[in-house]
Amino acid sequence: GAWIGAAGHTLVYGGSKTGLMGLLAQSALEQGGSVIGVEPECFMAQDLQYDGLTQLIVTRSMAERKAKMIHLGDAFIAFPGDSGSVVDVIEADFHVHLTPFILYNPNGYYDYLIRLLRHMVEMGVSTKERQAGVHFVETLEEIQQILNNA
Repeated sequence: GAWIGAAGHTLVYGGSKTGLMGLLAQSALEQGGSVIGVEPECFMAQDLQYDGLTQLIVTRSMAERKAKMIHLGDAFIAFPGDSGSVVDVIEADFHVHLTPFILYNPNGYYDYLIRLLRHMVEMGVSTKERQAGVHFVETLEEIQQILNNA
């Protein structure tokens, strides 16, 4: 989050103030970054949204939320997360216009996904060309380099 804010990037994320995503947003804001939360209205009633957002967009559904986040982004960066994060990665992959597509892989967090993507190519259900925009990186410096080259 500090890196996102200090680098002058805008974080577009799910809008929650809980868990790692809440910490990511708070840290980006503390470093002067902009943070856009996209939250489905069903979560708004639970009062889980982060209060200090630059902008909060309320959607009618989770599907609309994901589509809005993908639409707003210039790049897709997945940090290590729970099963919901993996679903977001898979859904974002269907929107191949969103490049670069970066998976932050510290300590081998996404190694099994790397193996799965290679297996999909070997089985003929995906291609190296389709996966060309997918980058697995282990450092924030690598993310910045990819963004600079995009």
